Formats: sequence, structure tokens, C-alpha cells
Amino acid sequence: MREANFLKALRGKACHPHPAWFMRQAGRYLPEYRAVREKAGSFLDLCFSSELAAEVTLQPIRRYDLDAAILFADILLMPMVLGQDLAFEKGEGPRLSPALGDSTFDPAAARNMDIVAPVYETVKRVRSELAEDKALIGFAGAPWTVATYMIAGRGVKDTAALRRFAYEQPERFAALIAALEDVTIDYLCGQVEAGADALQLFESWASGLPADFVRQWCLAPAARIASAVKKRHPEVPVIAFPKGAGSLYLDFAKEPVFDGLSLGTEVDPHWAKENLSAKTLQGGLDPLLVAAGGEEMRSAARRLKDTFAGTPYIFNLGHGFVPDTPPENVAELVSIIRE
Repeated sequence: MREANFLKALRGKACHPHPAWFMRQAGRYLPEYRAVREKAGSFLDLCFSSELAAEVTLQPIRRYDLDAAILFADILLMPMVLGQDLAFEKGEGPRLSPALGDSTFDPAAARNMDIVAPVYETVKRVRSELAEDKALIGFAGAPWTVATYMIAGRGVKDTAALRRFAYEQPERFAALIAALEDVTIDYLCGQVEAGADALQLFESWASGLPADFVRQWCLAPAARIASAVKKRHPEVPVIAFPKGAGSLYLDFAKEPVFDGLSLGTEVDPHWAKENLSAKTLQGGLDPLLVAAGGEEMRSAARRLKDTFAGTPYIFNLGHGFVPDTPPENVAELVSIIRE
């Protein structure tokens, strides 16, 4: 069996060319995705249709011959497991009810893992269709990021009120994080048992938080999840993505249970290479450069390649593709990576 270069890189091997995949590589910028999305109906119907979710997971692999597919699902399935209702309002994003911040709802009292059974079937379908030298990445939202939506009932850019919830109701907040850890461990292990080769934890809301808060409520829960998953599946590498964590990436790099770190657009690649090299590094390219295309994109991509030449680096973005990204720009980016 030929091992995927993506997995070789996560195990510390420098590959040439760098293996590549992209966050939100399956999505609205692809016409084939939009056709499937229309067929599915709602976004959640697409997530829970194993056949259609597998199809959109595989679309960018067929189009660009990338080194890894990432499961098509959503980070907000865990609140549904814990008893919240989830809906996606057109033009407004996700809505969760009842919101914890203004209710007595107790997420620790409910748990229904059957809700995500279709996701495991999606993983099985994708893995059966992927070539041996292509990896399949499973994922989940990290507890703090998921908790922000559960507390507010929606996505918010300013986390001040959410931190205040944590400070004013510490026992309730700690119980929420613990419940999220518990179900996320089972969810990720279920993905591995269905065929996922590697896992990524998305901590999308680490930006602007106090350092001690990041260590207690972002780093520690993510590390506990990774540790518990590795106890059951020691061969499976785990990537952490603490977007916006700044110098606290150093703390994530010291955590032995993470095999890789995904770099946000705000992280200086040279600083990362000098200070975070204990881990396989991934990402860093501004997705808006790919939307714009042209010489700026080409130059930035080549600078990343040059910076991480000879290291176990995985080419990726600092965040996900935006919907108006031209597919031909992505194709050009892939050709630059493969040069």
C-alpha cells in the first residue's frame, strides 16, 4: 500500500513537492458543488446525506488531484448531539436554540450520537473511493469554538459576552466544555473507525482572548481530546488549528499530542519555521490572494514553498476559500505547488 505524502509529512518526512489540500476545498466556489447543493435542499440535508456529502468531498480531488480530502460536514453537529436545535438561515448563518446564554438548557443532560451516524457512512464511502495515496481528513470544532455558538445561539465576532458567561457562570461553562470534550472524542473516534486517516481540530475563535483563557479553555480541552483519541487510535495524527492564537502557538507546539499545527494568515511563516518546527506545519496562504489570483498569488505561494523547503510542510491556506474564488485560480495555485 502506498502511503499518502500528506501522512508522511505529518510523521515528520519532508516531501517534494509539498503535499497540498485546502480548507473549504469543497464548497460554493465550485459549480459542481452548487449543483449538488441545489439537489440536496438545505445545508443540513447535504451534511446528513451520505451519498451527496461523499460526492462533494471527492469533487476537489477529482478536479485538482490534491493529496487529501477533508470530510464534508459542519462543526456545529455536536450541539445537535447535545440537544440543541440547529438551523441555517439564508444570509444570516447558523442559529442554535435554545441559546445557553439566555436559558436554563443543560447540554450535559442530553446525548444522542445516533445523529451523526450518517457522517460515519460518508467517511466509509469516501475512503472506499479514494486512491491509496490520498488521505482522508476527519475533523471537529474545538470545544471553545463550538461553545461560542451554543452560548450565543449564533456566530458572533465579539466574544466579550461569551467570556463573561465563562467568568460569571464558571461551573456551568466548565460542564459545557466537558460535555463537548466527551462527545467530540467519540465523534472523532467514530470517524477514524469509519476510515479517516488523520484528524483536525478547528479552534476558529482563539483570536483576541486572554492568554490564560486560551491555555485553559482552548489548548487544554483540545489536548485532552487528542490524547483520548490517540489512546484508542495511536496511529492517527492530529492537527490543531488555533486560529488567531498569536504567540500562544508556542504553547500548542509544546503539546506532544498534536502532530501538526495549521497556520492562520496572521502568522509570519519565517517566525513559524524558526519557533514551531517541532511540529509539522501547514497553511498560511491568504485565501483572498487565491480569489484575486495573478502575480501576487503566484509570488506568495512560491515564497511559502521556499520558506518551508526541506521541511515536513503541508501546503494549505490560512483559512478557507471564499465563495467567489475562481476555480481556475485554484488550478493555477496547484500547478505552482507542483512545480
